[in-house]
Amino acid sequence: MLVSYKWLNEYVNVKDVTPKELADRLSLTGIEVEGLESPEEGLKKIVVGDVKECIPHPDSDHLSICQVDIGTEELSQIVCGAPNIKAGVKVIVALPGSRIAGNVKIKKGKMRGQVSNGMICSLQELGYSESVIPKEFAEGIYYLPADASVGEPVFPYLEMDDTIIDLSITPNRADALSIRGVAHEVAAIYNKNVTFPAVELTETDQKASDRIKVSVTDKNDAPHYEIRIIEDVKIGPSPQWLQNRLMNEGIRPISNVVDVTNYILLLFGQPLHAFDYDKLGSQEIVVRRGKENEAFTTLDGVERNLNPENIVITNGEVPVALAGVMGGLDSEISAETTTVALEMAMFDHTSVRRTSQSYNLRSESSMRFEKGINQGDISLAGEVAAAMIAELADGKVLQGAVKGSEIQAKNVEVSTTLEHVNRFLGTELSQEQVNDIFKALGFATSVNAGVTTVSVPPRRWDITIEADLMEEIARIYGYNNLPSTLPEGQTVAGFLTEAQKATRKVRNLLEGASLTEAISYALTTEAKAQQFLLAESKVTRVAWPMSEDRSTMRLNLISGLLEDLAYNVARKNNDVAFYEIGHVFYQDNDPKKDLPIEQNHVALAVTGNAVGKAWSNKAEAYDYYTIKGMVEALIEGLGLTEEISYQALQITEMHPGQTAGIYLDETLIGFVGQVHPKIAKSYELKSAFVAELNLDALITFEKAPLVFEAVSKYPAVSRDIAMLVNEENTNAEIAEVIQAAAGKFLTKLQVFDVYQGENIEAGKKSMAYNLTFANPEATLTDEEINRMMTKVTKNLTEKLQAVIR
Repeated sequence: MLVSYKWLNEYVNVKDVTPKELADRLSLTGIEVEGLESPEEGLKKIVVGDVKECIPHPDSDHLSICQVDIGTEELSQIVCGAPNIKAGVKVIVALPGSRIAGNVKIKKGKMRGQVSNGMICSLQELGYSESVIPKEFAEGIYYLPADASVGEPVFPYLEMDDTIIDLSITPNRADALSIRGVAHEVAAIYNKNVTFPAVELTETDQKASDRIKVSVTDKNDAPHYEIRIIEDVKIGPSPQWLQNRLMNEGIRPISNVVDVTNYILLLFGQPLHAFDYDKLGSQEIVVRRGKENEAFTTLDGVERNLNPENIVITNGEVPVALAGVMGGLDSEISAETTTVALEMAMFDHTSVRRTSQSYNLRSESSMRFEKGINQGDISLAGEVAAAMIAELADGKVLQGAVKGSEIQAKNVEVSTTLEHVNRFLGTELSQEQVNDIFKALGFATSVNAGVTTVSVPPRRWDITIEADLMEEIARIYGYNNLPSTLPEGQTVAGFLTEAQKATRKVRNLLEGASLTEAISYALTTEAKAQQFLLAESKVTRVAWPMSEDRSTMRLNLISGLLEDLAYNVARKNNDVAFYEIGHVFYQDNDPKKDLPIEQNHVALAVTGNAVGKAWSNKAEAYDYYTIKGMVEALIEGLGLTEEISYQALQITEMHPGQTAGIYLDETLIGFVGQVHPKIAKSYELKSAFVAELNLDALITFEKAPLVFEAVSKYPAVSRDIAMLVNEENTNAEIAEVIQAAAGKFLTKLQVFDVYQGENIEAGKKSMAYNLTFANPEATLTDEEINRMMTKVTKNLTEKLQAVIR
């Protein structure tokens, strides 16, 4: 919510408080201030000019040579390229030596051989966004009012000498989505009076009910709905003060009638809509639910198919507006409009939110209907708007408002006691102080038998229970004034569950492997959620996501870690090693089950160099063996080495030749390997190696108790064996054959050489293993070792067709 400091001072006098001080006090009382902006800041030597003469440039087909009165004795010659420049208009002139938006300095110069003493400016060149500039001036210079004084600074005419306070309004304080609401808040903070000038509405003798009928099918959809009729309006531009006010509040001026509705939106927080009465096609308004696939073209020119979730305004037959969201193209106000049907309403907030979300039509009006409006000011807002339209568009307001439904706003009474207040806040406030706080807020109070009853007006519909009163007292008294106290109570010793102990151990193991913990978003895109899957699952979408980038619950941790790697690499932090422990959210295919299954996973992701370049060594990049070593260290630390095995695995997002599935007994619980180069490139990474495991499965697996054995006093014997095998044979297959044949005395098996190339026939590879044998009860003899090696050789030749070298 953008709040004009000057506009605010029209209702509550805080001119003795600087905008910065006001912003600080607002933040302290619970309404966060995002920032302050002074539109004229950084601009200088920009004045009002009067174009006395304008002729085409002799050497250009788009430039004009202007003689401009800037308040000096002689006219100033300025060359201008704006298509709408002409004689007889007041314009914005940046003098030589001035500064415009973007800290651009304007100098005296020549354009196509003609002297140009400065620059005739558009609003964009003063820092205005194109989205707020009136369309007739969007492609050219801006015309100032005819009564603007030549040579005077331009800032007061555009109200650029104001300060705009940007408020971040939380959903519970929707009352501050209006200037009047903020005025009440500021008045309470500084204990000042708030004054809103009375507006006199003059009506004709003709009744509005003679021109239109209004009905509401379901009062729950529109608890309040009324129409006012204004005749004989003349559509034209709004006066300068109104255009200035809207532009400073971030709204584009359109026409006097439309601008009034936007002005009332800002002033009261009450959305209004103006229909062209003659375009409605009937003398009836009916508020109902939309029909399935009912066609309707909104103001943005898009045809939309409606459904029964939408509340629509109709002319009795066809829709003319989406209630609370957007009007229809066929009934919009145009230059030909002479009669206006002005709508004031309150709609069901849930329906408005669903409609705005489903059609992606988020607007200032829909936001206010969703969060709530002041039920007590609906009709008043309409009266003020009708009076303004009558004044600014020379219209005549017909007598009365035609109502299809009406809500009777009443004060809400909430009670508390002084004892509760002081116990709740830890203060020692007196009854008089509490009463003064409620008086400053504009709430009537009565005290009877120690009970304080507060009458809360409809403008503060967020206050309904005693705790809300406590919050109001704390806000106005000042959170910074509340005493600090330590909690009291008996200290209770805590303990960790076995799962918590195991998770903590996992963290210690991974950090010992030089990994740093990262925490990623649990929400991601649907595409990223379906990458790197351990099991098939349908996705879990958020009903009302903040954005499509955070719309789906994750099914893996790796995509989030890859985003973290990319973020670091983009900022020249090239050597990164992360791990994350977190939940993923699987869904089964049972339509009766809405809630996903939360599964705890652990993931690793590395990129860049594992060992940096130094005088004593070369840099060593992360590779498959590095990441697999980290996984093996984790598995060993958890005591699951014997239960874990690795097998080649194909995952779409992983490199087909450098990915292994991790199996706990016979169950796939994870994978490790290199990210597919195409996927790595999509994250702008040269390469990345990752692993992800089901942590729940790891820490809940029942492990055999650790049994310590004495070191054998008998010597161990080592033998080597080399063989030719098919290149399709994996190390796991060969090791399994050797272990099955070698018997119980084989204590260690390690591959120490792999070779393919010259002197090895195509489709074959040479592999060499070291076998270590030991008998804890006796010394092994050569005959025993030879028997075991013979059996190993026989098994290799029979089962794998290996050729022993």
